[in-house]
Amino acid sequence: MGGTVGAGGTLSSPRVGRVSAMDGQTVTAAWVEVGRLDDIPRQGARVVTTKGGDIALFRTREDRVFALEDRCPHKHGTLSQGIVHGNAVTCPLHNWVIDLETGAAAAPDEGCVHRIGTRVEEGRIYLDRAGIPQG
Repeated sequence: MGGTVGAGGTLSSPRVGRVSAMDGQTVTAAWVEVGRLDDIPRQGARVVTTKGGDIALFRTREDRVFALEDRCPHKHGTLSQGIVHGNAVTCPLHNWVIDLETGAAAAPDEGCVHRIGTRVEEGRIYLDRAGIPQG
């Protein structure tokens, strides 16, 4: 069933196009299954590797899931290695705080990270296919 995020955080064999959920529902071509909610620790992150670059998946303490391009707008630090707090992540390089809902850097810093829509259904994480960088 679709791709899974392995222990190292790398996605293997994502299923693109029509994804059939185990409960018989069909997800349209607009969504790509990338793993399970349980693959990401609370207040943690995992990486989905795509042809267009890495996408960081973040899980909050409240089990909300966000997806951002995995690079800070400042010096391209790897956001998936940052600290998740509330609905934000702090870049490990220079402590820029990035809002997970918008991708925007918190003031006084300026910049924005590309955000990809997510949804979680029955413990499965899906990315909005239209937002995935194509490379």
